[in-house]
This record gives sequence, structure tokens and C-alpha cells, in this order.
Amino acid sequence: VQLQAFGGGLVQAGGSLRLSCAASGRTTSNYVMGWFRQSPGKEREFVAAISRSGGATLYVDSVKGRFTISRANAKNTVYLQMNSLKPEDTAVYYCAVRTGIGMGLGRWPYEYDYWGQGTQVTVSS
Repeated sequence: VQLQAFGGGLVQAGGSLRLSCAASGRTTSNYVMGWFRQSPGKEREFVAAISRSGGATLYVDSVKGRFTISRANAKNTVYLQMNSLKPEDTAVYYCAVRTGIGMGLGRWPYEYDYWGQGTQVTVSS
């Protein structure tokens, strides 16, 4: 599975961005997908995950109410709508796929098998 994330950029605090992650090489409709982020000097952090159907989602507490993960299985794509952005949201954002049938929503990087290249999100104060 190849993943390509895009949609990052520079935005002022309080602004919004929508990240997209397009998968190729294999359909991802049977798999959990997630978003992670990493800032310089910090470990990769879980942001959100979504079930195969999109009916279940999981978020890190710091983004609840501000970020929304969604997916379009027909397009093999997962999205992350980010609203009310804060400077502390600044990071490289990565999408990932958790293969394996029947897997639940995971929040640890080791639970995911394929990763995109990352897209930079910078929030200015």
C-alpha cells in the first residue's frame, strides 16, 4: 500500500486546514486508518483513527471537538479536517493504515503497517 498525504500548509491560529491521504496499490476499505503527527524532538503522536466503515472514530484528547477524521472508501482516501488550529498543532502529519482483518482502532504507531510521507502543518500565533 502506498499512501500520499497532502493539504498541509501555513495557517494562522484559529484557522482551518483539511488534510487528505490517498492510498494506492491496495484497497483500504477493509482497514483501519489513522493520522499521527510528529514535532521536532518529540515522538510520533496519535491524532485520530477511523474504522473500516467510518462508523467509529477515536481522537487524542487535545484535538477532540476541533478535528474530524473521515473517509471515502470509494476514493481510497481518508481526511482530517482541522479547525480552530493552535500553534501546538504544528507538526508533520502522517497517515497510516492498519492492515489485518478485524483490527480495532489503534493509537500506537507500531499497530500500523504502512505510512505516508507526511505533510507539514504550521500554525502561527
